[in-house]
Amino acid sequence: MGEGPVWDGAAGRLLWVDILSARIHSYDPASGLRTVMAAEQHVGAALPRAGGGLVVNLRDGIGLYGPDGDAFSWLVHDPVPGRRGNDAAVAPDGALWAGSMRYDEGADGGALVRVAPGGAVTEVASATISNGTGWSPDGRTMYYIDTPTRRVDRFTVDGERVTDRRPLASVEDGAGSPDGLTVDADGCVWVALWDGGQLRRYTPRGDLDRTVDLPVRRPTSCAFGGPDLRDLYITTARTGLRRPHPLAGSLLVLPDAGQGLPGTAFAG
Repeated sequence: MGEGPVWDGAAGRLLWVDILSARIHSYDPASGLRTVMAAEQHVGAALPRAGGGLVVNLRDGIGLYGPDGDAFSWLVHDPVPGRRGNDAAVAPDGALWAGSMRYDEGADGGALVRVAPGGAVTEVASATISNGTGWSPDGRTMYYIDTPTRRVDRFTVDGERVTDRRPLASVEDGAGSPDGLTVDADGCVWVALWDGGQLRRYTPRGDLDRTVDLPVRRPTSCAFGGPDLRDLYITTARTGLRRPHPLAGSLLVLPDAGQGLPGTAFAG
């Protein structure tokens, strides 16, 4: 169950996770080097820290790894029976926005929270399956997906808060469910459609202006990477499929798909 691709610009590598196998993967396209690291628990996201190492969204809270992938510690330890961490992203100000969900996908059993570098947590919204989160190039708009709503929503960014939640785009019945997202340098939002076998790009006005059909049924998220941030990496899942495509669960890449935005490392 691949998820959460993110480009680590300082290390020149792509990071992503296999949630249910509790593994953190990395890939350096320049050298071809691949690594796999065991996480402490089911892991929904792994993102770079400004001082080296990783911040991870785990079953029982937010954890930190040191620069060598060791020295694990809890930044936020908040276990809730039946709940786990899911997708997460780092805002332009260096704070972590982390989502959660129940294993049984119970309604409003998860949440989207803002985690400050020092560990202070602010709940932003309840959610059922908290997924893709990203920011416009100017940092004034945040995009967000709670998958069962079948919408991509947008918020106005007001300092450390977000306000004025409203829809950007809705996914029609039968086209799959919106999962992870990334925002490109044009301000367009790329969305992976779980069970839809497709990526879609929406303009800042909410118009659908590009679709990419994939060989696999369950893409989960996408992120621009590579030295020029022009290659679009796509994580996929094979969990729950009776007859998965041979590439299901693989990391895919769409070369020269557009222009990505430089990411921000977690400041904690």
